[in-house]
Amino acid sequence: MKTMSKFTLTGLAAGVALAALTTSTAQAQEEWTMTTTWPDNLDLIQIDRHWVELVNTLAGDELTINFRAGGTLMPGTEVFDATETGSIQAAGDWPGYWAGLSPAFSPLATTTSLFNAVDYINWIHEWGGWELYQEVYGEYNMVYLPYAALNNESGFMGGTPIESLADLEGKRLRLSGRDQGRVLEKLGGSQVTLAGGEVYQAIERGVIDAGEFSTPGVDYKAGFSEVAEYWSVPGWHQSASVFGVMINKDAWDALSEETQEKLKIAAEATMTWSLAWSERESTEATLKFQEDGVEINQLPDEDLERIQEITNEVILQGACDDPMHAKVYHSMVSYLEHYANWRDISAPYNMSRTMDNLPDLDELEACL
Repeated sequence: MKTMSKFTLTGLAAGVALAALTTSTAQAQEEWTMTTTWPDNLDLIQIDRHWVELVNTLAGDELTINFRAGGTLMPGTEVFDATETGSIQAAGDWPGYWAGLSPAFSPLATTTSLFNAVDYINWIHEWGGWELYQEVYGEYNMVYLPYAALNNESGFMGGTPIESLADLEGKRLRLSGRDQGRVLEKLGGSQVTLAGGEVYQAIERGVIDAGEFSTPGVDYKAGFSEVAEYWSVPGWHQSASVFGVMINKDAWDALSEETQEKLKIAAEATMTWSLAWSERESTEATLKFQEDGVEINQLPDEDLERIQEITNEVILQGACDDPMHAKVYHSMVSYLEHYANWRDISAPYNMSRTMDNLPDLDELEACL
């Protein structure tokens, strides 16, 4: 009887312990709602989905993310406020959409004729970029995980050929970005701001002379070859782009450090995948644009040099508008100068452009 009692008590204790563990696990389980700025018909949503799938695989015991396509919960323009206030826990974005709140968001999203995708990856992970994303988004009660770096965008597509900078005079072009618009204005064109889903019709109806949205892969799937006869390359206005996920700070803090680390690992893995995915898609789309009869016009080297000069002017002129804006660009240019010590002697096998004309670091520092 005594032996039976011991087993009974041991079994009872194990049952209580298991129940407590189950209760603890249930309490630790988090469920998030996440949306994005991208609707289902824009291929950029694949990046958001890739990260969500990785998180649900890596951290499914502690966190489940219920993902909704852009526009199904709220307009894409409202996801920033919804994440900041905690109405939703997370949202995929492109930082440049929030440049009206702070100009510092603009270089966190893209640069004109400066970074390529490898530069962004280097800078984010090893040259202080990560901390700057946290600093800028942190002002709005958010943590930010950059999880995509795509190389330069398509360039301008439309019914009018753009073969040189002279052809930009008086042209109405759709492009995103605060600094990008300023460069275009100095080149004689005017910026038209349109949502990505409106570019196709704007080209078709002649509302704009030419437009762009994203990489060739994304633009082809958006149907641009159906309405554009000409394509001006390269996409100097966005020499690379970063996308990521905004996470409400309170929701982030509710996670264990182990779960937070899994979300970061998923972001790093998605960033590597995103570049290869985008470059493959862009290659195949370029062939399809040509097969559909779209004529490609490449700007000459002297025009690209002029764009670089104007870009430097715009960066320096805008830097003192906002100390944080200057701080981001100062960090970027510092990286380019430092990296050049190895980058330039490793040409032609280097992973970034060899550049000898950069914004002046001392002038940027004066704006800090």
